[in-house]
Amino acid sequence: MILDNRGLEPPQPMMRTLAALAKLNPGETLTIINDRRPMFLYEQLDELGYRHETTAREDGSFEIRITKG
Repeated sequence: MILDNRGLEPPQPMMRTLAALAKLNPGETLTIINDRRPMFLYEQLDELGYRHETTAREDGSFEIRITKG
């Protein structure tokens, strides 16, 4: 699943992302696209046991692949 959070003001991207993650089954992946690096989200992901990988995109946005452990 891909969730495009570009253009949203904080805390909307984080709230949308956490709501979508709650629906994932173990081993499934959610890809989000944000205007900026989600620094506060990384802390939440680590605490909840999700794996994540961030890639900077050519348009200046960031793609974050999050996998439920």
